[in-house]
Amino acid sequence: MNTTKTEGINYAGSKLKLIPYIMEMVSELRGIDTVLDGFSGSTRVSQALALNGFEVTSNDISDWSEVFGNCYLKANQSDSYYKSLIEHLNGLNGYEGWFTTHYGGSVTDSKKPFRIHNTMKLDVIREEIDRLNLSFEDKCVALTSLIQALDRVDNTLGHYAAYLSKWSVRSAKEMQLKVPAIVRSGKNHKVIKGDIFDTVAQHSFDLAYLDPPYGSNNEKMPPSRIRYAAYYHLWTTIIRNDKPEIFGKVNRRSDTRDGLSASVFEEFRKNKNGDFIAMDALRKLIQQTNARYIVLSYSSGGRATQEQLLHIISENAKLIDVKKIDYRKNIMSTLRSTNEWISNDEKHQEYIFLMEKI
Repeated sequence: MNTTKTEGINYAGSKLKLIPYIMEMVSELRGIDTVLDGFSGSTRVSQALALNGFEVTSNDISDWSEVFGNCYLKANQSDSYYKSLIEHLNGLNGYEGWFTTHYGGSVTDSKKPFRIHNTMKLDVIREEIDRLNLSFEDKCVALTSLIQALDRVDNTLGHYAAYLSKWSVRSAKEMQLKVPAIVRSGKNHKVIKGDIFDTVAQHSFDLAYLDPPYGSNNEKMPPSRIRYAAYYHLWTTIIRNDKPEIFGKVNRRSDTRDGLSASVFEEFRKNKNGDFIAMDALRKLIQQTNARYIVLSYSSGGRATQEQLLHIISENAKLIDVKKIDYRKNIMSTLRSTNEWISNDEKHQEYIFLMEKI
């Protein structure tokens, strides 16, 4: 399989470390051409699948995933065209605009995501991207390059729900845009911004990779009211350039308030039968996904117990293989028995399930 590196941002849901194991599973199957990346996020898995010759449908509800997907999978101008575009954006002189007012910090004001010299560049570059009246795919290339450049000079731990109390070393650097490594595979890739249930209802695939967000299994501390949409609210604002109403210490978008941006897969409440709503959603998703094979990622911190998850899978599919990745020990072991599962004292485990629909 192609081990070419994918590109992305610091992302709490990133599957960068899982990609070799996902690709190993997929490579052992035959007759696989069309693949769904159902919760594509930063699109690293979509990129890896495309680099390995599959026809990819990259699906997510977020603006940033749609932009990344169109950049890496759909952009089709020449390398020289994009190099000229990025050089033009890098050469602009910054000014103090909306982003600097709300997200730029001085030397003594470190509880901001960026230093002022970089938000000034952000202000001018973002306005110029709109002024250039680019095609949607080319605009996605420029926006992806901008977001990745900001990600390299931020003052965070990888999300925008909180900022570091002291300036990070990288935040002092000058932001520089680079041309993204566009995947030029010749395949007819698709990028869908939409609800996963709508996507699986309207399309069929040889294989689907599903990586839903998981609610915490800590009963004393239900999942944070800050959801994925809120963790990356700033990327949404940069993409939309809509200067939204903001609130709170980190200037979140108002449309990421509690209850407005939650995924059903992040739901910590139970239904009237005492079952977790998130688990009902996972059962429904596996049942309704029209694919011969499904690869499912799941974290040891998710809502599902051993019995629940294996029961959900067995209702609709035949379990072929399970891989366990231990981030702490940096090892991967293959579980041949479905009776093996995480013990109560193990933490930070990721499981990858390969199943065939029945």
